[in-house]
This record gives sequence, C-alpha cells and structure tokens, in this order.
Amino acid sequence: MKNLTKFILILIIVIVGALGLIFISNPTIDLYIDGENITCTIDRPFSEELNEEICEYALDSMNNISSNVSSLETGVKEICRENGLGEVNVNIKSPYGDNQFPVIYQVEGDSMEPTLQNGQTILVNKTKDIEVNDIVVADSPEYGNIVKRVDRIEGNNIHLISDNKEVDYNIINGMIYESRGITTWVDLSDIYGVVEAY
Repeated sequence: MKNLTKFILILIIVIVGALGLIFISNPTIDLYIDGENITCTIDRPFSEELNEEICEYALDSMNNISSNVSSLETGVKEICRENGLGEVNVNIKSPYGDNQFPVIYQVEGDSMEPTLQNGQTILVNKTKDIEVNDIVVADSPEYGNIVKRVDRIEGNNIHLISDNKEVDYNIINGMIYESRGITTWVDLSDIYGVVEAY
C-alpha cells in the first residue's frame, strides 16, 4: 500500500510538472493553408472566438496582394497578444511545405493560352522568389491583375509576356487595329506570387 501511494504521488508530480511546462512555455499556433481553407490549432485551451479571429485574419491576408508569410505571422502574433496569450510561436504549413502561402486565383482572358484557359482556377504561392519562365500573378500599374510568364529579370524590374502569340486584326471605324498579348514591365513589389498548379 505504501508503494502504491508513493507511485501515485510521483505520477501526480510528473503530470503536474508536465502541465506546468506546457503552460509556462510560449503557446504554439499551427496554421495549415491549402489555398482555399485555413485550419488553426493551438497547443492549449483557447476560445472559439480566437480561432475564428485568426482564421478570418489569415483569409483576409490571402486576398491582400501585399501580404506574405512574414506579415501573416506578425498579424497572428498581434491577435494572440490582444487576446492575452502573450508571445506565441506561429508555424505556417501548406501542401508546398513550411512557410509557404498558397492562394486560389482565377484566370481571366485568353492571353495565356494554350497553357492556361479563361476561367481556369490556378494555385498561386504568395512569394516574390521568382525565376525566368515562372508563371506569375502580378498587379500591373498599367493593366491591373494579370497572369503572365516571366521573360526577363533585371534587378527589381520584371518583364512579363503572354503565352498566346496569336495576333488579331480588327476593323473599327475603317481603321485596322492589331491586337496581341500583353508584354509589360512590373516591379518585383507588384508580384503577387508564382503559379504552382493549374
């Protein structure tokens, strides 16, 4: 009986110690982002409202062209501080690995045919780590949001081209107008991300 009491006492001390370590250490927030959906888990008890607030912030970040992994992490940490969690560790995971931020985007127009079709859904990884021949989504000052192929990189200047090389001619009020795919220069800061799947 004495040994059993001693064993139970040791077991209680170990459990209380382990729980104490969990609550003394910084909480960890795991965000899993697949491009459309976000799952948030926290390694300790938390309110449903906090989970919803983090998920809503992450969804808003997906739709904000200037957001990235770093700004997402900073925003989640701020939400946690405001909700009394103090400093937290944030892990961002996706089908493309840790610290990747994929979003769904829809192609508009035929300038990327035959590679991409009008109305096609594509998965874009929000990154500015681009290479020549990548297909990217950019916010062009001249054309708005566009999906184009990287043709050249000169410092922060990125030359984008259309895959569709077809040239159309239209007669409007007796004048012949030539129509072809867009080629344009954008700044690296205008790049929304790289197309990963289509």
